[in-house]
Amino acid sequence: MEIFSKNKIYDFMAKSKLLISSSIILILVSYALLFTKGLSYGIDFSGGTLVQVKYDTKAPIEKIRDQISKDELFANALITEFGSPEEIVIRFSSATDSVGQDLSDKVRSLLVGTGNFDIRKVDIVGPKVGGELRSKGLTSALLCIIGILMYIAFRFEWRFAVASIIALVHDVSITLGAIVLFDIDMSLDVLAAILTLIGYSINDTIIVFDRIREEVKTTKNFDLFDVINLSVSKTLSRTTLTSLTVMLVVLTLFLFGGEIIHGFSFTLLFGVFIGTYSSIFVAAPLLKWFGFSIETYKNKQAMKEKNRIEKEKMRAMYEKGTV
Repeated sequence: MEIFSKNKIYDFMAKSKLLISSSIILILVSYALLFTKGLSYGIDFSGGTLVQVKYDTKAPIEKIRDQISKDELFANALITEFGSPEEIVIRFSSATDSVGQDLSDKVRSLLVGTGNFDIRKVDIVGPKVGGELRSKGLTSALLCIIGILMYIAFRFEWRFAVASIIALVHDVSITLGAIVLFDIDMSLDVLAAILTLIGYSINDTIIVFDRIREEVKTTKNFDLFDVINLSVSKTLSRTTLTSLTVMLVVLTLFLFGGEIIHGFSFTLLFGVFIGTYSSIFVAAPLLKWFGFSIETYKNKQAMKEKNRIEKEKMRAMYEKGTV
């Protein structure tokens, strides 16, 4: 299925400087948000306790807050709606010291008189475990990026690898800025969405880079921007269809999946959009900025082919006993 004609070449690179400048501004704004407002860590990373309660009617939050405050264990507890006015979550930083202590019974006794309710879930994560999850999550993301860098450097060349990693940093940075801006809790689900985004974005970038490499091998035009425009135009239908398909699925999860996967679906929805944008308007133009030369690349490939042919000749002579 073709949305865009393969015979038409779109001039994507005409506005490359403006778009990359806009991306730099977005990254700076994202880091400003990260350093000033900071990420709101969920129970998974910060440690503490989360209690999810479902009422038959609208939850009386003020009354619940008064009842909960009577117990020191729930000091400074945060009570918020969870997807609907009938459902709430109670979060507090301290975890119970006794494993045998049934928190659901304690909460149930404290909330007597606030209406008909059902305790859906009680999550308890110690601060040590939360810290370990946070550090391991960061480590997994860094190892993922390093592995991608090594693979692309081996598959293509170092300019392609560096451009890909900068595009990944671009995607993750702006996505984290959106997470902070829209008050999304940083949880294991959100971390999973970010790792998924890294894989999706690099796959999209490699598709574009692979097409650029193929065009470089056959083209007689030594203007890199012309080759990039041609390559991106040829992959545009594929990129658009893939991105729209993923975004429609994730949008369905975001709208109808419930509050429990709201953070995951929002992160992936926003990230797929940014990742598609960066594959076209960030990663590809960076090749020019890093001094990638079609002529130099062709000369290197010709030299490699010459060496390969010479090795084949030497091997054939050796096998025939003439060497």
